[in-house]
Amino acid sequence: MRCVHALYRRSVNTWSAVGAAFNVQHQRLEHLQKNVGLFGVSELSAPAGFQVAQHQALREAEFLVHRVCSHPPGAVTVDTFDQLSDSLCRVADLADFIKVAHPDAAYREAAEKTCVDIGTVVEKLNTNVDLCQSLKNLLENKAVLDTLNPDTRRVAELFLFDFEISGIHLDETKRSKAVALNVKLLDLYHEFLSGSQLPNTVEKRFLPEHIRHFFSIDGNLIQIGGLHADSPNELVREAAYKIFLYPNTSLLFCLDELLACRHELATLVGYDSYAHRALKGTMAKTPETVMKFLKLLTEKLSDRTSKDFKMMKEMKTTHSTNPEVMPWDHAYLSGVSRTEKFEIDPSVYSPYFSLGACMEGLNHLFTKLLGVSFQTEQPKMGEVWSEDVRKLAVVHETEGLLGYIYCDFFRRSDKPHQDCHFTIRGGRLREDGVYQLPVVVLMLSLPPPSSRSPCLLTPSMMENLFHEMGHAMHSMLGRTRYQHVTGTRCATDFAEVPSVLMEYFASDYRVVSQFARHYQTGEPLPESLVSRLCESKRVCGAADTQLQIFYAALDQVYHGKPQYRSTTDILRELQEKFYGLPYVYNTAWQLRFSHLVGYGAKYYSYLMSRAVASMVWRQCFLQDPFSRVMGERYRREMLAHGGSKEPMLMVQGMLQKTPTIEDFVDALVLDLDVNVKSPV
Repeated sequence: MRCVHALYRRSVNTWSAVGAAFNVQHQRLEHLQKNVGLFGVSELSAPAGFQVAQHQALREAEFLVHRVCSHPPGAVTVDTFDQLSDSLCRVADLADFIKVAHPDAAYREAAEKTCVDIGTVVEKLNTNVDLCQSLKNLLENKAVLDTLNPDTRRVAELFLFDFEISGIHLDETKRSKAVALNVKLLDLYHEFLSGSQLPNTVEKRFLPEHIRHFFSIDGNLIQIGGLHADSPNELVREAAYKIFLYPNTSLLFCLDELLACRHELATLVGYDSYAHRALKGTMAKTPETVMKFLKLLTEKLSDRTSKDFKMMKEMKTTHSTNPEVMPWDHAYLSGVSRTEKFEIDPSVYSPYFSLGACMEGLNHLFTKLLGVSFQTEQPKMGEVWSEDVRKLAVVHETEGLLGYIYCDFFRRSDKPHQDCHFTIRGGRLREDGVYQLPVVVLMLSLPPPSSRSPCLLTPSMMENLFHEMGHAMHSMLGRTRYQHVTGTRCATDFAEVPSVLMEYFASDYRVVSQFARHYQTGEPLPESLVSRLCESKRVCGAADTQLQIFYAALDQVYHGKPQYRSTTDILRELQEKFYGLPYVYNTAWQLRFSHLVGYGAKYYSYLMSRAVASMVWRQCFLQDPFSRVMGERYRREMLAHGGSKEPMLMVQGMLQKTPTIEDFVDALVLDLDVNVKSPV
């Protein structure tokens, strides 16, 4: 491997091919090559190609609908349904990513149109009675059903569930009502998400002159577009909180309508509430189980949470004339507590966490655990949407190529500032017996490398990288027969387990020591720095967890049976019951809770997934984070199945016992009490 120390004066080691791919400024693609189209899809060498790809997908879908409706029931019914799903998803999922990530507005607009057009077709398919009947004929035929393996039967049931939540089993009047509600909800989702991101505006005269410069000033108006939660100025935090969360009457009405429509749709198709519908097939299964989990966790954390808020109060007393801890103080005071107690300075860590070094660390970990490694590939002309995108082939030591990860890691103008995982193509067993390899994108917002230094990550950036790579490996290592349940296409409260588990690896010095080297000197990251970082994460951990419990409880109650009172009254009551800091008059935090759209009735998933990940870490990897035996069990029991197996059965297989809600709660509490991220 050619040494790159001339760029960064690294004197000890040279980068591996994977490390160099991310630490060295990328070479421009050869523009004389043939344009192969985005992700190698030849039609997508130009924006107009989306219409071509869409047309081909819809023609294939029409053929598959005819085939499934005219074929006798059997395993081929499910195979054809999955082909139908795949033909549409291969275009829609790709377009869903391109519409937010491509720097060219023409591509974004073409992708957006394709998303809308295919979405319309899917809505029609979900109300196609003949299509639904072909599934019912299968699931109601016991003789045929007995010939299906469990995965095929489960996928058939999942497809039928998709039909039923669209109201296809209802009479024509009610079915039309369900369709109308779904259409209305799409508009409400857009309105709420857009409104939740808008800044609030006040006249200058309402703010003291000495804090106005902290905000965006437009003539005589001041715009406040966030909470400024990390500001050391208490008055700035208070003003931002009260103004940014000031109630918007039209958005309050929008949220009321959204929740009412969701409830009406759920009851129309046979559920007690939207939460009951949303939780079908999850680990929790019912809203009652979720609330039991949240209440028990609150009880177990009560003393610890009180201590955290007492510590915040003592700290605020030294910084302020008003010792009462308010909601706008929580994030700031917990952050200051961590910094002051453990002297955590991200700039001290960053030189040890060059992006290339972190990718080498992930490569080493996956090779040891799973026999899987990354191989860099040079994208062809037109294959990627930006020249700073890296392409990784994921290769198993005996099975060969498993799939591809496109790494869109660096900040760009017009690129969303979010860390997320996109499935571009799901894995599935094709009709010719060849496995369709999964393709995913990981999107981060990291500073790009320069001629003077590689991309240097803060500890939180490094942890986020490991988290998102957990999602990617879930997609790569799933080997489901059906793409409908491939990789992360599983229950929400299980989907976060592989990603959260990776955070435990990222905090273990035995793992970190394998890659954390100063990018110039090659000096290893001192173990004491990692220990301090892990200890700091537990400072105010109970209060931070309690805040998440409050959010999850609010989400559950909003999506439960109607309360016949305002969403603000509900928030005030639950804040007093589940949080501990007072409600602030004339604020409506729920209007900034955008997760209500994407995670409706499932916000608890973050907490439950963390509980499972904690149990898996402690029982299976704490003793040896590189254990191949446990790595193989992890792949076999949890990663391989995607959503084709009941989530709790996968957890049982990994832990070799059936965990209870009490076990989940104890795991989260133990995380706060014991450093489970290093050997005990």
